[in-house]
Amino acid sequence: MSLKLVLSGATGRMGTALRRLIEADSELELVGGIDRADAAERVGGVRVAPLASSADLIRQADAVIDFSAPAFLGSLLREHSESLAGKALLVGTTGLGDAERSLLQAQAERGPVLVAANFSVAVNLLLILAEQAARVLGPEYDVEIVEAHHRRKEDAPSGTALALGEAVARGRSVELGSVRRDGRSGRPGARPAGEIGFHAIRGGDLIGEHDVMFIGELDRLTLSHHAADRSLFAAGALRAARWLVGRPAGQYSMQDVLGLG
Repeated sequence: MSLKLVLSGATGRMGTALRRLIEADSELELVGGIDRADAAERVGGVRVAPLASSADLIRQADAVIDFSAPAFLGSLLREHSESLAGKALLVGTTGLGDAERSLLQAQAERGPVLVAANFSVAVNLLLILAEQAARVLGPEYDVEIVEAHHRRKEDAPSGTALALGEAVARGRSVELGSVRRDGRSGRPGARPAGEIGFHAIRGGDLIGEHDVMFIGELDRLTLSHHAADRSLFAAGALRAARWLVGRPAGQYSMQDVLGLG
């Protein structure tokens, strides 16, 4: 029996990458897509419904995979909470605010929910390595996180960069919010001890590059991941969907999927 999927944000870059992988896999079935009211009504022979009329698609699905935008995701969760009940929900949308996180927490009481800043297997391993490096090297090493994405990306720093910052903060047993610094300009003064710096580059069609630099007095350790194709993230999301379907209601992570937790 095939796994039935619905894509939220079906006509976007990640939606397109997911659709291609789903269509090539005999064990997966794309029931349909959800997108803005002005999006195409069909993509590759698959129905794409506006949010207001997508309940029937959701009810047919085993899992809904969302790569849309924070406001669109929020509307999906508010308008279709009943249709989503019991369905596996995977969210790769970044830039989420407190309102979206609260809605996802409520949804996790009705079904299994997995939110990931990045579905790449290698990036999720990188998160663990960043935390371990921070724990071993300590605050004597300055940390700078540099990320690069395509010019159309709306949020900065990227969700993956922030997740890396959270990993470093955990390794140091501090709250990221108390040590976070986004960029520098003018005369910011000497760098405070323990600060975690973020820098965002936007240009062209860069898919995703992340470097975590641990800079000491005598050496520098850099942990890097550079994505070459969006299918990398799509493949990880589909692996997570297979794992998540049938799980009890609750919140899960890619670390759970990969057995890295």
